[in-house]
Amino acid sequence: MNLWKNLKKPLYLCGALFIGSCSVDSELLDIKVTAEDLALKEQLTELSGSLDFYILPESDDLENIPADPKNPLTAEKVLLGQLLFHETGLATNAKLEANKGTYSCASCHHRAAGFQSGIKQGIGDGGSGFGLFGEARKLTADYTAEMADVQPIKSPTVLNAAYQKVMLWNGQFGATGPNLGTESNWTPDTPKETNTLGFEGVETQAIAGLTVHRMSVTKEFLDDSGYTFLFDQAFPDLPEAERYTLTTTGLAIAAYERTLLANESNFQKWLKGSSNAMSIEEKKGAALFFGKANCYECHSGPALNSEAFYALGLGDLAEPAVPILVDEATKKGRGGFTKNPSDDYKFKVPQLYNLKDVNFFGHGGSLQSIKEIIVYKNRAVKESFDVSDEQLADQFIPLNLDLDEIEQLTQFVENSLQDKNLQRYEPSGLPTEKCFPNADRQSKEDLNCDN
Repeated sequence: MNLWKNLKKPLYLCGALFIGSCSVDSELLDIKVTAEDLALKEQLTELSGSLDFYILPESDDLENIPADPKNPLTAEKVLLGQLLFHETGLATNAKLEANKGTYSCASCHHRAAGFQSGIKQGIGDGGSGFGLFGEARKLTADYTAEMADVQPIKSPTVLNAAYQKVMLWNGQFGATGPNLGTESNWTPDTPKETNTLGFEGVETQAIAGLTVHRMSVTKEFLDDSGYTFLFDQAFPDLPEAERYTLTTTGLAIAAYERTLLANESNFQKWLKGSSNAMSIEEKKGAALFFGKANCYECHSGPALNSEAFYALGLGDLAEPAVPILVDEATKKGRGGFTKNPSDDYKFKVPQLYNLKDVNFFGHGGSLQSIKEIIVYKNRAVKESFDVSDEQLADQFIPLNLDLDEIEQLTQFVENSLQDKNLQRYEPSGLPTEKCFPNADRQSKEDLNCDN
């Protein structure tokens, strides 16, 4: 018998809370304070008024997680979204019959790779295998690159997505914030038309992505798998005719994505009072991040990101797992969306948590380590000759960091911003009882999963 079909409301509500942690970390009781702690606290307070400015909320603190006013967060909606995000049963529109039911949103945004892809591009339909953290996923023998659902740019993370008004490297998804005034570029009959629904970026991308990535939802599927009950709990105020749709599926997924917060990283623990959470070298690196290195000018707030777009001269997709041509619109980043030449080669400032989970950085994945990208920004010598010197951001100038400072800054970004417990955001199982994030034969072997 399918347990999900027979859930009682009290049990359901308790289950919805597992996305967060109610335990008190003993490290938070640590009161040993060093000179580095005092200096860093003073530095951050002077910059932003309070350490609270940088603190990520708990994942079950739904009132304090940034939300789209048109998609308020509820525990019921988040739980439904968590399941749908990982649900391989939604993969119904694969090009070939054999690949139906084998991929999910989590195929390209999974916990093992910090909610991005274990390879540069990410492969949905047409992919096979997983490995340990998604690094072994590749094109199946029956698919050509043209057939597969594969991206011409590095798959961005959805970790800390609650702190973005627009989504993707070019920011094309989202009807608010930086996209106000871009309505003429919400091209009919393309995914960008989803902006006309009026949602913020997280919601818009989640809704559009279901069609883009060849997924669908039917009432028959929801009834057979037990999801209907969960949709009823998540969207009780919607008429039934509007309750079981791709739009509500996307809204639930977006609600879940907003709770994906790296709030158990060492820097977050330090901000909350645990002075031993970071090493002395990491604290020195943090002082550089918020000081001499000027990283904070672009990477600020709880997610250490921003809504700005900059041209830093980084290269496009290098040595892709699936050989595809990078189109001109993708190469031009923000300009490829806005059609404004002044936006050409500008890409959105990414969040900085859990970068250690992958080995490629920049929109094209052209750099191979956190230290390498810090060295790149320290030298400020462009990688791509498509970007003229005039188009480069004013902030792209030498930082004059010495070798020790580069190492300290690397230690902060690599270790202090690493949340080692992202597994808490994965479901223990799906209503369909299918494997996730992938359910193709090779992935099942890699994941030791039978269904």
